[in-house]
This record gives sequence, structure tokens and C-alpha cells, in this order.
Amino acid sequence: MAKKAQANGASADTEASGDVVDSGWDALKSDGNPRKPLNRSLHAAKTARQDEFYTQLSDIEKELKHYTKHFKGKTVLCNCDDPKVSNFFHYFSHNFEKLKLKKLITTCYKNCDADLFSQNTGERGIYLEYEGDKNGDRIPGADEIGITRLKGDGDFRSDECIALLKQADIVVTNPPFSLFREYVEQLVKYKKKFVIIGSVNARHYSEIFKLIKENRLWLGYNCTRFFSKPDGSIFETARTFWYTNLDIDKRHEEITLYEKYSAAKYPRYDNLDAIDVSKTSQIPSDYDGLMGVPDGLLDNYNPDQFELIGIPFGDLGKEIGVTKNHRGRTDIAITENGKSRCPYSRIIVRRKN
Repeated sequence: MAKKAQANGASADTEASGDVVDSGWDALKSDGNPRKPLNRSLHAAKTARQDEFYTQLSDIEKELKHYTKHFKGKTVLCNCDDPKVSNFFHYFSHNFEKLKLKKLITTCYKNCDADLFSQNTGERGIYLEYEGDKNGDRIPGADEIGITRLKGDGDFRSDECIALLKQADIVVTNPPFSLFREYVEQLVKYKKKFVIIGSVNARHYSEIFKLIKENRLWLGYNCTRFFSKPDGSIFETARTFWYTNLDIDKRHEEITLYEKYSAAKYPRYDNLDAIDVSKTSQIPSDYDGLMGVPDGLLDNYNPDQFELIGIPFGDLGKEIGVTKNHRGRTDIAITENGKSRCPYSRIIVRRKN
């Protein structure tokens, strides 16, 4: 393994220390599946971090089956993963030949202990490189994976991790939600293709919405709600989505519109020249002006069918002409029968065809 790590460690020699870590693959079963962590690690994990969630393999398989054509001959980077427990690493290493990958790289933040469970207790991270099955057993073995210690902690923003990012063609991972804006900004800066998980709220971040509006980012196929925790239990979160800039069939499919516009059915906003549509299924097929529709439209957004105008709330609302409402805020509002209200979670769009 040492020879492999050093042989593969072109970046390790220049960008990282090149130290070879002890196997660490004691944490893997012979079939490559992660072992359950030791009891002492479990206890420490519970007390140390309560926000450590892992994407389930079934969710990864369910989403990535739509992207297989993109992986041929490509280097995939999972740069927010502990490869000893990451189902992303598991998925790509076990499907390496099927996907015809060139190389798989994973980095691990502040965790190089073989029997610990991503508690970020170390000061240095590690990275792994896998270039496919060498002994014909179709199982990624310890002697086929190069493990190299990083100089720093493995933060995706560090110079040595950026050096690994530059090697990659496609990034696939579940990044820290608190750093999602910064994470995506880095991917865009280095012009990387990606399939990553983000929170439902990320769609409303001005930076992310701008990328969606410019057709530089869109939502994937599935919504994910259940993640595993270090103790093996399942945790339910608010909806999370896959965000990608890889072309997928879904974004070219049009929503069939059945409804006809009438002034009685679609109220107008008090403070923006647009109508309110309460359900995506009720978008009128014959209205050419601005419409406020539920942000769920982004799940099935086709840039050839709709033009994204903006988010009609707060400072983002100001940018598209929303004036102050009955509360003195720049949030869209509707007044009907003498009562005013602010519709929940709308985006402003215009039908293209």
C-alpha cells in the first residue's frame, strides 16, 4: 500500500506531506462494507457531535443511476467524506469498473484514526486514491487503495484539498450545510461538475438561486429525508435535495399545463404586477405575464418552459420590483375581502411557451 500511495501521490509529494497512514481498512469488512464502530467510539461520537449524518447507500444509488453516462473516464472526488464509513466511497469503489471511472479520490477531515467515527479529533486529514480492481476480485481491497496523510486538517478550502479538487472532473458528496454557499462557490470557481446534497433552504439562497436562474445549477431527481447517524440509527431531517450541474433528462421535461387563466381564479399581488398561483398544477397555460408559483416548481424546472424572474421576499424582492406591503415589508402580499396575507414560499416566473 505504501508503494501505491507514494506512486499515486504526485500531489502528495508536492501538495501534501506524502505520509502514508496505517491501513485504516481494519474498519472495513472483507466485502468492503463499513464495520460498526467500537462501543467506545459510539459513546464518544454521541457526546462529541450530534450533527453527524451520513447519506444512505440506497439514496445514493437511487439518485446516481441517472448520471452513469457522465462518469466514464472521469476522476470523481468525494471531498467531504470519511471513506471508512462513507457510502459515497462505497458506491464508487464498488461500481468503479461498471462506471468506467478513471480514478476515485476521497478526503477526510480531521480524522485519520482507523477505529474512530468521524469525530474530527485529529489535527490532520487523509486522502485516498483508488484506480480500480487490480487482482480481479471486483472488490476494492486494502492493497489497492492508497491512503496518504495530508499536511492540514482536510478542510475542502485548504490549498492541498484544492489541489486534489483540480484533479477531479466530478465532485459527489454531502457537504456541510452550514458551508453550502462557500462550497458551491468553490466548485463554480474551479469549473467542476458536481452532484451534491443540500438543504431545502439552499434553493432560496441568493447565490444558489442566481445559479439556478442562469442555468448553471439545477435540482436532481430525488428528495432525501433519512440519514444514518454514527450510532447506526436513522435520523429524519427536513427535505434535502440533490443539486447538480450535470445534464439530466429531467430538466428537459415539460410540465403539462391544463388550467386556463381567469381574473377571478388568480388574484393579483398588491405590490408586484403578477398573479398568484397557489399550486404548481394550476399554472395557467395561457397567461403570459409574471406569476408567483410555489417554489416546488424548481423540482421540475425546465428552462425552456419557464423563465425564472426572482424571489419576491425581502431584499431579493426589491431587486424584482416588489414594493412595501401592508406590513411595510418587501414581501409579496394579496388583499382579498379586506384581508391581507403574504403567500408562502413563492418564486416569480414567466411562461415561455
